[in-house]
Amino acid sequence: MTHYFPDDRVHFTWDAGHEPVTTIESGDTVVMTTRDVSDNQITPESDASVIATLDWDRVYPLAGPIAVDGAQPGDTLAVQILDLHTQGWGWTAVLPGLGLLPDDFPDAYLRIFDLTLGDVAYMRDDVAIPLEPFLGTMGVCPAGASAQPVMPPGNFGGNMDTRQLVRGTTLYLPVQVEGALFSCGDAQGCQGDGEVCVTGLEAPMFASLRFTLEKGRTIPSPQYRTAGPLTPRVDSAGFYGTTGVGPDLYAGAQNEVRAMIDQITADYGLSREDAYLLASLTVDLKISEIVDAGQYIVSAVLPESIFLD
Repeated sequence: MTHYFPDDRVHFTWDAGHEPVTTIESGDTVVMTTRDVSDNQITPESDASVIATLDWDRVYPLAGPIAVDGAQPGDTLAVQILDLHTQGWGWTAVLPGLGLLPDDFPDAYLRIFDLTLGDVAYMRDDVAIPLEPFLGTMGVCPAGASAQPVMPPGNFGGNMDTRQLVRGTTLYLPVQVEGALFSCGDAQGCQGDGEVCVTGLEAPMFASLRFTLEKGRTIPSPQYRTAGPLTPRVDSAGFYGTTGVGPDLYAGAQNEVRAMIDQITADYGLSREDAYLLASLTVDLKISEIVDAGQYIVSAVLPESIFLD
């Protein structure tokens, strides 16, 4: 059976007391639209001044909860992502005090993207970023949750910002409360692994999800299976990598991203702010080495195929 989730039902916290908006059976599909992460406070006409006036109590509007009949703690809920596509626009921003490099970028900065020009977002005429839509927040309700913030994530899922959760992927979530009480939102048109400036390409989204209850299968935290290779859209050319080396993975990630921003600005002439946004949208952070005497290597890799001749 296919259910159509109402557009006007959202919530802003995880709470075991939230009443389900709809109850479905295992195997059912739910079609929905989700709002952008600002809950429509940022629009296609906005500029950076809007960031100072954001009502943070309205950030992370989630569609849900959806109850799955028969779901009990200890079960696993499989969520198959059948379809995702944007509603034609999105935004990326530097939010003061947030992100991997808050001291390097203390001022608000906002870019609005037109997503009606095909399956790419253009940062500049010669910089085309492939769109790979996903839902940044997908989760079941945490056990005992009471007005729990959507950020950060947990072993129930939630604000995972995992860019591999695209169309064709199946996400597996450990059920923690009766009915599972699944919710989702925070959709993004694309993002690099790391989401280094704290925003991806935030966008309202159309979604179609199929839910299957796996009774008696218990997993410790979210797992997923993709439908194919992880980076097919950008594998037609090489990658440029920077590294951070030292005993602190977080500091290493900061250093490699700083080096990547320097590289982008030098090679392609983007401003430092746009280079930071581009890193958040396209650069993947990887742990390259973690076993050699406490000196860790973190890499940032930039797909060079996004730069057009």
